[in-house]
Amino acid sequence: MKPSASLSVPVRGLAYHVRVWGDAGAPKLFMLHGRMDVGASFQFLVDALRRDWHVIAPDWRGFGDSEWCSDGYWFPDYLADLEALLDHFVPGEPARLVGHSLGGNVVMLYAAEAENVTIEGRGTVDGNGATFYTGYGDGTGPRTPGAPPSTSPRNVERPHLFVFHKCSNLVLRDAFFTRSAYHCCRILKCDHVRIDGIRIYNRVNKNNDGFHFNDSTYVHIANCTVQCQDDACALFGSNKFVTVTNCSFSTRWSVFRFGGGECENVTVSNCVIYDTYGCPIKLACGNRARFENMLFSNLIMKNVTGPITIGLDSRSRRSSTQPATEPARKGIVRNIVFNNIRATVVKEPVNHPDIPFDVKPYLGETRTCITVNGVSGDDVIENVSFTDVHVTYPGGGTKEEADLRDVPQFAGEYFQIGPRPAYGFYARNVRGLTLSNVRFDTETPDLRPAVAFDHVTDASVNGLSATGNTEAESLLRVIDSKDVLLSETRVLTPVATFLQVEGEKNESIVVDGGSVSKASKVLTLARGASEKSVTLRV
Repeated sequence: MKPSASLSVPVRGLAYHVRVWGDAGAPKLFMLHGRMDVGASFQFLVDALRRDWHVIAPDWRGFGDSEWCSDGYWFPDYLADLEALLDHFVPGEPARLVGHSLGGNVVMLYAAEAENVTIEGRGTVDGNGATFYTGYGDGTGPRTPGAPPSTSPRNVERPHLFVFHKCSNLVLRDAFFTRSAYHCCRILKCDHVRIDGIRIYNRVNKNNDGFHFNDSTYVHIANCTVQCQDDACALFGSNKFVTVTNCSFSTRWSVFRFGGGECENVTVSNCVIYDTYGCPIKLACGNRARFENMLFSNLIMKNVTGPITIGLDSRSRRSSTQPATEPARKGIVRNIVFNNIRATVVKEPVNHPDIPFDVKPYLGETRTCITVNGVSGDDVIENVSFTDVHVTYPGGGTKEEADLRDVPQFAGEYFQIGPRPAYGFYARNVRGLTLSNVRFDTETPDLRPAVAFDHVTDASVNGLSATGNTEAESLLRVIDSKDVLLSETRVLTPVATFLQVEGEKNESIVVDGGSVSKASKVLTLARGASEKSVTLRV
């Protein structure tokens, strides 16, 4: 019988007993026992090994000589304990894992730098995440600009349901994942990922994401159903070659949320998004980031806020490794396409009856609209198109909101710029903007214009149909913009003015055809705008 030694290792507040065999310099092999067993149960297996290994076999919490846990035992703790053990014995290195029974289930749910990993079947993985609820989140959530730092305790000592790190050829198929204490499924720096037929129900704790990707490539998601509390399909960092199709999503926060890194070559199609109150599609691009070549098509959005926000602010999101004296490198957002979308926008977020804590809307989450927002002339969003898009808004916009001209220069979270000066579409610092066969309706009167362009260059608006209001200044507002073509526009209800052009820097604004007979006046010039800047062919 090969000799062994006993170690005591601190693991997340408990003293773990760990049995080890072999020379510490030999390749390491972790053996994880099942219920009613201990680490020493692997003695017979160690004796049968032909080559030299440094075998490490812990007694799980509450088993063998490991310390007992006074507040009960939950499966996600084993995952977190395993991660702590690996950090202790092989920090930053790949690990070989062998599991039996309970240990096998833990190994199945934990993978780092592994190849050819598959989790499939009609079973359920339940994280019992309500046990970890403290009333607080992880402290990384959004804040209103200018608000003091949060003093709430951060609830970060929680296990995720799944974590896959630097894995290749990962398959998740036909299973039900539910009630995580934190994110449901984190996929970090993985490649060749296929997810099909997964159902996620994750609404028992704060920061209850569905899928959360970082820096992953060749990712394909299909036929999934996700109901969660936080981001349903977050794509942070440099995710590339990603497809999402034939899925449904519902969440208090966002569905497709992009932030940081170089994210490109992404398609989302044939999806249904409903009861989603944090803007379904959000792109927040900052310093050194690049978002390029993304296509969103054939989407239904029912009862959402937003519904789409694209933001570019190179002043934000400075890397922690970037010297403070180094100038910020401009972010890039370009070649973003939206096709065949039907959306119904609600006035403000409301509670989901199955989320056990209340919604607290931020200022700026009320009466939102599609927003394409470069914060300054140095941050210009390029080549964005909306084709065959029909959105119904709640209306109710006020004269105070309509009078907004100096919209706050923020482009992080979608609510940070505050109320929008338009009810349907607001664009600032955009070059190469296309709206084709787009329709905006309101359920109640709104005193804001349907569309507001602010420093927009090279824009084509063809076949726009929009509801207006005789009490509003105008149906369309253009501020200091150049090379804007408005053709075949339809005014659906009576309005005071079809188009109001403002500012001294407008050039080549052309109105060509369309049905504007419901407008009492076709054009109003304000704030120094010149007649020479506008050509009317109606």
